Amino acid sequence: MLNHFIRGFFALVCAAIATTATTAAAAPSFSLKDVEQQAQKLAEQPYREPSGDLPKEIQALTYDHYRDIRYKSEKALWRDAKLPFEVMFFHQGSYFNYPVRISEIRPNGVNDVHFSPDLFDYGANAAPRKTDGLGFAGFRIHYPINTPKYKDEVAVFLGASYFRAIGKDQHYGLSARGLAVDTALASGEEFPRFVRFWLVRPTAKAKELTVYALLDSRRVTGAYQFVIKPGVETVTEVKARVFLRKNVSKLAVAPLTSMYFFGTGQRPGYEDYRTQVHDSDGLSIQSGTGEWIWRPLQNPSRLLVTSFALNNPQGFGLMQRYRKFDDYQDLEARYENRPSAWVEPIKPWGAGRVELVQIPTPDETNDNIVAYWVADNGGSPLKPFDIEYRIRWQKDSETRPPLSWVTQTRRGRAYVNEPDNSIGFIVDFDGPALRALKPDTVVEGIVTTDENGEIVERVVQRNNVAGGYRLSLKVKRKDEKKPVELRAFLRGNRQTLSETWSHILVP
Repeated sequence: MLNHFIRGFFALVCAAIATTATTAAAAPSFSLKDVEQQAQKLAEQPYREPSGDLPKEIQALTYDHYRDIRYKSEKALWRDAKLPFEVMFFHQGSYFNYPVRISEIRPNGVNDVHFSPDLFDYGANAAPRKTDGLGFAGFRIHYPINTPKYKDEVAVFLGASYFRAIGKDQHYGLSARGLAVDTALASGEEFPRFVRFWLVRPTAKAKELTVYALLDSRRVTGAYQFVIKPGVETVTEVKARVFLRKNVSKLAVAPLTSMYFFGTGQRPGYEDYRTQVHDSDGLSIQSGTGEWIWRPLQNPSRLLVTSFALNNPQGFGLMQRYRKFDDYQDLEARYENRPSAWVEPIKPWGAGRVELVQIPTPDETNDNIVAYWVADNGGSPLKPFDIEYRIRWQKDSETRPPLSWVTQTRRGRAYVNEPDNSIGFIVDFDGPALRALKPDTVVEGIVTTDENGEIVERVVQRNNVAGGYRLSLKVKRKDEKKPVELRAFLRGNRQTLSETWSHILVP
């Protein structure tokens, strides 16, 4: 099993992923256009399967041994120049077999950053005697966000097209990817890989860092620009152009990958001292019509794929709304400090769907949640596909609906004299719209279900303890072998007062 550090990249073990040796011409005015030219040229050529051959010493490393290889901090890129950003690099090995080529863009040209064993402390491991073909697996970016006296690790690019970031007082949790192809399809998922990076040398007072990347896989190539803006809320702005060698069934944009093991709405199958274990607890969507949707995450017994058809959505994200230590009671994982990731288009996305994939997991070591956007018109081999959006890595000031939102979902069976096979839900809402209501305001729970469900009971109560309002539901399922779709929101004074709670009751 993989631990937290690489959980976001576990799928690499199952995927055949690609590399390239494309070279950029040294030019002071290097830009995304230069990467686009390389990506287009690459797309016009047959795909070449990469070689993952590593020296025997590196191949023999266990994961724990691999973790003992550390980049020497005193050799960080730009440390000698005392620039606000620094970059350190990851060694190949373990699940990261393929090298990525990394260059620095300076005012006078583009220069490769060369691999050398001297850059690493191998710990108890022996340094490789042969370094032919060895390179960097990825890199991490450092910038002071918690104190000006220390450069924190704020972003990582490592494995396939995975990257992650954190803001002030956050711990790494969920990840993002440059692109996902055919996720959750029976044909199998294809994992595009960033095969080359260009790091733009920052100025002495820079507050953001620009990174270019070249993506490649069997059916797609792409040119990417990342602008990383660290802070209380770290922002990653993404601009890309994707080229298709061949048609794909599902081109997933802005994919987020997270973990949900159990929580208030779903207990584990054994005793655990912790009340919740997850990096994210729900999918939030802001539609183009102004509706906000909240779907609590689940750890299903079998693969569960659901979607929300939308036109020009304003954003979506995998969010961590429980923010107290008591919500988790885990001194090591500190799940209350894991970031939420909110994706918002910079240019309109048009028609398509936000898709949520939930995969069964027996424990917390695997990422089992994926969310992404699929456009109705997702490109073709004859026409490149443009992408532009930003990701906000949030904790204390998360993106939420302006009226009110779901604070918790609990599931169980209340006491009844006679068992009636119903399922009970407690959904708590809170927010400024609810707090502003007069005590005598009548608040309704507007609940709908599909044809397989029957609402037996619905009750709305003011929550005089925690604030806000509580919606209590009892639901019966007509066919136990089929799912039930539930939707609910609060209404009062003839106005919508909350986001829409959207839940699927699996068979």
